[in-house]
Amino acid sequence: MSTYVLVHGAWHGSWCWKRVRSALRAQGHEVFTPTLTGVGERTHLIAPDINLDTHIDDVVNLIKWEDLSDVVLCGHSYGGCVVSGVADRVPDRIHGIVYLDAFVLGDGECLFQHVPAEQRALLEGGAREIGDGWKIPPIPAEVFNVNENDRDWVNSQCTLQSIATFEQPIALTGALDQVTNVTYIRATDFVEGSPFGPFEDKARANGWTVVRMAAGHDVMLDLPEELTEVLLDAAG
Repeated sequence: MSTYVLVHGAWHGSWCWKRVRSALRAQGHEVFTPTLTGVGERTHLIAPDINLDTHIDDVVNLIKWEDLSDVVLCGHSYGGCVVSGVADRVPDRIHGIVYLDAFVLGDGECLFQHVPAEQRALLEGGAREIGDGWKIPPIPAEVFNVNENDRDWVNSQCTLQSIATFEQPIALTGALDQVTNVTYIRATDFVEGSPFGPFEDKARANGWTVVRMAAGHDVMLDLPEELTEVLLDAAG
């Protein structure tokens, strides 16, 4: 039996993992899909001071209080920032990392540094116009090329997110490098406007396992069975 901690991306929540979670549990694995503070069913906790550190703490504390070890840690999109921070803090508890069409930050970098200027301007404009200056409204599922059957559902489930989570630089000690079992998954059906090409290149340069999947950005919804197989491979 393997232990998985699956971390959703911006504006999402535990709900987006329901298909993959069920598939892994059906094979006897232990699966945790925490919802990060301030989004999803925890949207009532949203506040201006929720930042990347808050979300890293969410997952580190889950691992500590559930006394998890040998964890396969998967981060989708913004969740890639979170899992890097988590693995850097508790590398001894991590068996492997899977970055799912995700941001892979270096020490001192923030997510906004890796978003094209025009996209960042749209996100910041949305925060000013809709989110009281500090909450970013979700990008529509259509932009991420989510499969047509799930688009309305995804748009109804996504919630605003604190802009500080995108602005705060990550602080890495280098302990993250102790985790050498790393996989990068690139969603090849989300190309237009995608910021993830450079991270796929970085993964190849680092000698990580690279998997390309013909899916929109929300791979866990478009190809749950195929993603489950990759996660099983990451457990080794």
